[in-house]
Amino acid sequence: MLADFVVRNAREVITCAGPVPRRGIAQQDVAAIPRGAVAGLDGRIVFCGTQEECDRGVSLRENALVLDAAGGTLVPGFVDPHTHAVYAGDRRAELRRRLAGATYAEIAAAGGGIISTVRATREASEDDLVASASRRFDEMLRCGTTTAEVKSGYGLETASELKMLRAVRRLAASQPMDLVPTFLGAHEIPAEYRDRRDAYVDLLVSEMIPAVAAEGLAEWCDVFCETGVFTPEESRRILLAGLAAGLRPRIHADELAASGGSGVAADVGARSADHLLFVDPASAARMAERGVVATLLPSAAFYLKIGRFAPARMLMDHGVPVALATDINPGGGFSPSMPFAITLACFGMRMTLEEALVAATVNAAYAVARERSVGSLEVGKAMDAVLVDGEAVDLIRVGAPAIRAVIKNGRVVAGG
Repeated sequence: MLADFVVRNAREVITCAGPVPRRGIAQQDVAAIPRGAVAGLDGRIVFCGTQEECDRGVSLRENALVLDAAGGTLVPGFVDPHTHAVYAGDRRAELRRRLAGATYAEIAAAGGGIISTVRATREASEDDLVASASRRFDEMLRCGTTTAEVKSGYGLETASELKMLRAVRRLAASQPMDLVPTFLGAHEIPAEYRDRRDAYVDLLVSEMIPAVAAEGLAEWCDVFCETGVFTPEESRRILLAGLAAGLRPRIHADELAASGGSGVAADVGARSADHLLFVDPASAARMAERGVVATLLPSAAFYLKIGRFAPARMLMDHGVPVALATDINPGGGFSPSMPFAITLACFGMRMTLEEALVAATVNAAYAVARERSVGSLEVGKAMDAVLVDGEAVDLIRVGAPAIRAVIKNGRVVAGG
């Protein structure tokens, strides 16, 4: 077979190939190939196997790129299925307050939190949003992320939400990562609707969702179902309106308390329920029955100082597929690094390295309905990969330069 790009001499190729999504004991199956190689043509994988098989069966085009792994480990490009990477403003001062003991609720009550970012994002131009987010995507790419979901949710009015999603569309065309757009107008009740929240839900359903759908700006509709934000009944109404408009449902659920969001996810058939720090076994069983992915965000729990992580082990024991994400955002998701999320999953959520790698790749791809094109190293999928300078376990050496190269669609886009 012919190839124009090949990674050869890997200590191990961790393919994560196989059935999707992985659940239960199968979440440990990373389908590793010792002394492996991967070859691509025009951005797609045409070969994945041993180095000996590659030498026998792969022919290179003239001027093909050959990347010598030199004993490093190749893993699929990371998929980050929950981010808030497009926004304006700076809330790092809130981090200093949190380090001094202030809670998330106290900061929000004082005018900080999401509403602070809403003010800045409404004032920013679309060009401003594109410029600031480009820098964040560069950071994510250097950390090995090759596909990312991106939410709106800092506009909380029709014009600003559309502005954010148009910025996402421009960013998808101007940088290497694949972006998956999500409408999150139900991220918070804006200040001007606090005493008439029903009117804001009506606005979401009757104006915002139709406007987003009319421009084809999003694939998903999300809701922050949490005490003091959106109730399960409101969340269900919003997600069903989105579904009727062609926007598939996903939900922020059970982050700060048992909000009922995981139950809503099961009711509406959401692809993913995210956060889940307070999910209970009964809700986990319902999620498993309905095929809902648990997208867990240990970096957010870490930075928000919540004092607990999501019960990944319980969720996996109940047969729920688990994915990982960074939750990069201005107030509680300060790390763009999927390897850091993997590290916290291993040491804070009792996941094995293999389970965490599956959660950061093929299960994460399934959480955003990209499992047919990315998330594993298999023939026919995008040639998206991360070359680790050593063994896969070196990814959890926080602060060490473990990633030697990031490959997107068959070209080196970081490192090398």
